[in-house]
Amino acid sequence: MKEISEYNSGMTEHEFFSFLYEKIIAKEIITFSKLRELITPVLKDKWTHPVVMRAFNLLKTLNWGFFSNISFNTHKKLWKELVIPDKVFPEAGDLKKTLQISDLYIAMLDIHGYTKFCMESRKNLSMMHTLDWAIENEIRRISTSCGAISQRERGDEMVVVAASATDALMVTLCIIDYFGKTEVVNDPAISTKRTGNAEALPVFKISAGITGGNTQSPLIITERGNLAGFLLNSGARLQTRANELSPKESRIMIAKQVMMNYEKENKDAGNKCVLAQNESIYFFDTGHIEFKGVMIPTCEVVFDKNERYKENFAEEITSLFTATRDNLWEQKIFQDLMLLLIRVAQSMPKFNITPPQPLHGMQTITNESYVQLCRSAMKAYNRDEDYHMAVEYLHDLEEVSLMISSFDRLILDYLHGITEKYSFILTAFEAHIDKEIEEKAAQIFHGNYYKAWLAAKNGFTVYNKLLAIGRKSEDITKRKNVWLSLLAQNKEQMEFTLYSGKK
Repeated sequence: MKEISEYNSGMTEHEFFSFLYEKIIAKEIITFSKLRELITPVLKDKWTHPVVMRAFNLLKTLNWGFFSNISFNTHKKLWKELVIPDKVFPEAGDLKKTLQISDLYIAMLDIHGYTKFCMESRKNLSMMHTLDWAIENEIRRISTSCGAISQRERGDEMVVVAASATDALMVTLCIIDYFGKTEVVNDPAISTKRTGNAEALPVFKISAGITGGNTQSPLIITERGNLAGFLLNSGARLQTRANELSPKESRIMIAKQVMMNYEKENKDAGNKCVLAQNESIYFFDTGHIEFKGVMIPTCEVVFDKNERYKENFAEEITSLFTATRDNLWEQKIFQDLMLLLIRVAQSMPKFNITPPQPLHGMQTITNESYVQLCRSAMKAYNRDEDYHMAVEYLHDLEEVSLMISSFDRLILDYLHGITEKYSFILTAFEAHIDKEIEEKAAQIFHGNYYKAWLAAKNGFTVYNKLLAIGRKSEDITKRKNVWLSLLAQNKEQMEFTLYSGKK
């Protein structure tokens, strides 16, 4: 400490700061603990304290990266979680490098239509600059108001870190309100109204993924103050999933742990946030997604009043998730899928579509006729044991559902995945049945039918039509047993999981 002692002789505030400035800029000091060690001999002088805090702010700006804007006064909860405070200077300290704590949350956000807007605004640079200003400044302002911290990544992507599930949801919804010109949060303490030139910007939709609240998911802060680790990556995967499910509208996907912690934080009536007070959001179970070998239970945060109808089929979709997770293909998955689709059609806004070809005599499909298709499918599968027809109904329902613009994409994904699995089993089932038809053709077909059967072996089209008749014959024994046996033999191939991200 010889150098500081020599400098201390008659040193002014300006000289003291200049001395520290040179050390910090030269990277000889990169932590506050190292700074404290250096300046200990002169701390007895009161005038040194404000100089030390100025030096700390410089240290923070240069070395804290993502967290350079955090402060004791504006981010009290985050400060407590992220910083090792100094005993003499409680508003200063060192940034933790590895965090395995429950009270930390990552929100990843992406702006829909950003690239298109930039392309269309090539001749109106002021609009591009206005959007750029809003992303850089307004998001930071909103984040700070919510006790969170944010940073822009790669153009239209944003990363937000919060110290509670409530803060993470609040800041995400406030950002959605700002860009979407909506009033979901409607908290007078947090302004989401656009001002100045930003009022002229168009409406933008946001997809977001939020994770955290689990000590088993560490967040790593690098030497330069950047973020890394599973928590960050899983948040990005949830955001990607939100974008897949809703490429044109705002959607928030969260890890189920976030929902559980939010409900815990807002359990007491006196401590409820404005979202809980106004019942502004609803958590819709979206099952598990797989990410790098880890199964993540997820939820959608439903905040649009026009989508609250999803509450009506929460029980049915949860039952289907359980059935697929438990591999219950013999009866329950088909049954649960049909019950879910019925409930969806009964709950969602009215629709009326015209398929390219009539379906089972139906020229147009409405909510009511969609329900009838589901009931016919259940009858074919359960009562008639006509698995070919049941799977055909699945394909028809998928085709129709794709034509309904407001049909929930998550349910579409499950309908598509389950249809593929049953189609796979149907191929094996029909091969088995067709072999038995060959063996029992004389019993199944009589008179001219048998003659036609023999002749049809040389005609592929007629042959297949007769096979269809044969598959429904009462002479085919143990039809259900064969189906159930094949399902049991192919358990591994029938495993069904929605996957998000790179393999």
